[in-house]
Amino acid sequence: MKENPIILGIETSCDETSAAVLCGDKLLGNVISSQIEIHRRFGGVVPEIASRNHLTAILPVIDEALKSAGVQKTELDAIGVTYGAGLVGALLVGVSAAKALAYSLGIPLYAVNHIEAHIAANYISTPELKPPFLAVVASGGHTGVCIVEGRNKFRMLTSTTDDAIGEAFDKVARAVGLPYPGGPEIDRLAKTGAPCITFIERKHKTQISYSGLKTAVINYLHTLEQRGVRPVIADVCASFQKTAVDMLADSAAAAIKKSGIKTIVAAGGVSANSYLRERLKAVGEELGCNVYFPPMSLCTDNAAMVAVRARDMIGECDPATLALNAKSYLKIGD
Repeated sequence: MKENPIILGIETSCDETSAAVLCGDKLLGNVISSQIEIHRRFGGVVPEIASRNHLTAILPVIDEALKSAGVQKTELDAIGVTYGAGLVGALLVGVSAAKALAYSLGIPLYAVNHIEAHIAANYISTPELKPPFLAVVASGGHTGVCIVEGRNKFRMLTSTTDDAIGEAFDKVARAVGLPYPGGPEIDRLAKTGAPCITFIERKHKTQISYSGLKTAVINYLHTLEQRGVRPVIADVCASFQKTAVDMLADSAAAAIKKSGIKTIVAAGGVSANSYLRERLKAVGEELGCNVYFPPMSLCTDNAAMVAVRARDMIGECDPATLALNAKSYLKIGD
């Protein structure tokens, strides 16, 4: 493989169809086709509808990414594709397209772990970033603190015992009548509210658990409804967001103290949350750490992060075979 390979990244794990072209450290093109408006009417992602829309969008998105990058298919040196975790039907669209293209071009295919790709997004925005560092993973399917010991070596230090933070945000948003996706709506309303409601008592500062918090919010709303009292939605959002984010920020602080590592990055869709960014910056200042965040465009699902992760796998990880299949669940390091 040449020094600066041209890599096509493909991402279809949920409701974004994305393709990106990377050459060495330079991102040449990143195209994202979102299905948010389609799924908003249903209050969340409908897997079957997502899969069908990926089928329609995948080839035009790949062609657009290549065109914007000024690259021909025959110039590609490798392909990286998200094979998990995510919605199996959606993943299969990207995996099938990637396998067909890699086979037809006779180039290697790399199977990318979606969460590891979110972490790798930081290499785009912070090229000087080098392991070891801590990654605060905050997404719809995974939540926790991971130590990145090398470009291809990950170790989870602590993770949620149940629901992921992004899932909790979406379910609470639905409970208070906010549209999908719920995370940005809660973040927006929380700025106008006060975190004055105690939904749960946190006995262990380093435990990350969102199922009980989500249930406590729903029970609070039901109790007010039975009493004929209208909730102050902005206060509910601010209180829920503070509790949810504090769990993760406190765990990050504990991981810094225990590991002694002084660099921390955020990864995943919820890393766009303004309060999470505020809290992690405060943790960094308090403990003397450098804190990095991917730009908003690389927080949500995108193929640029997939291409970067694939780049780091070249030469250290075996390429995938044509037997590659989608997986709904993966742990970091799988």
